Amino acid sequence: MIIILLLYADKYYLVDAGYPQTLRYLGPYKGVRYHLPDFRRGQAPEGYQEIFNKAHSSLRSCIERIFGVWKKRWKILAYMPQYSFRSQRDIVVASMALHNYIRLSSIKDTIFHEVDMHPEFVPRDIFPDRRPQVLEQSQKNDMATEMNIIRNQIAHSLMM
Repeated sequence: MIIILLLYADKYYLVDAGYPQTLRYLGPYKGVRYHLPDFRRGQAPEGYQEIFNKAHSSLRSCIERIFGVWKKRWKILAYMPQYSFRSQRDIVVASMALHNYIRLSSIKDTIFHEVDMHPEFVPRDIFPDRRPQVLEQSQKNDMATEMNIIRNQIAHSLMM
């Protein structure tokens, strides 16, 4: 899954470990504890990589829950007909506004109640993954290096 993260006035896509570390795709550290249940069962995160991975996993889980509730309420989002891009954009914006209004208005809502009763809930039918474009190896290496630097900066800032 790709999740958009706005950070330091730049846009990054928060991705899982299956994606290569390329420009604007911010993945977790591989070979380091990542999933939230692993942190809940074990000891607190140690070192900047585990701290980053815990924050990354927590953010992804939160966003996936939001998408799950959003898609459950607005079925049109899961099965978007062949509308023009402009119409699709307007449907997304309108459904987000209504979603936020319902949540902020504290209206009794069965969908929010269901998710609130199960804080560990992460829906299985999230938007499907989209794979990044195919690049030459030298481009991939340069982008991976740049994203590793950015990820390390974020990770070290979380330590403070």
